[in-house]
Amino acid sequence: MAKALITYASMSGNTEDIAVIIRDALQEYELDIDCIEIEDVDVTALTSYDYVLIGTYTWGDGDLPYEAEDFFEAVKQLQLNGLKTACFGSGDYSYPKFCEAVNLFSSMLQEAGAAVYQETLKIELAPETDEDAESCRAFAKGFLAWADYMNKEKSHVS
Repeated sequence: MAKALITYASMSGNTEDIAVIIRDALQEYELDIDCIEIEDVDVTALTSYDYVLIGTYTWGDGDLPYEAEDFFEAVKQLQLNGLKTACFGSGDYSYPKFCEAVNLFSSMLQEAGAAVYQETLKIELAPETDEDAESCRAFAKGFLAWADYMNKEKSHVS
């Protein structure tokens, strides 16, 4: 059974709510899913997962949240060797760099050698509307379809 990690930094609960919707959407598939706050993740265990989804809110003017900084720096040092990853988060349009921390994680994962799903999920504040929840579910399913396609492409090349 494939293993998925959904990890997130959430101060107000918005990003955690997004993570839970994504987890619930992925539970329709045969996956062993861990949904863990970012401070509680053993970074050295990341490569034991088939899929890693990272969620974060953006602090201040486009900064990583304090509780995500150590995780970010530790993952940056890893060799992720094509690990299938995706990034999501919550933000506030009243700030100039909406959900910039999501972009920072996505770029860092690429530099660390991960295969990064090019679609990111960015939700304004909390996923309170039906449209927001559907966006979360569509993101989860799109990510899995992309990862499955990538796995098939890799097996054809090998």
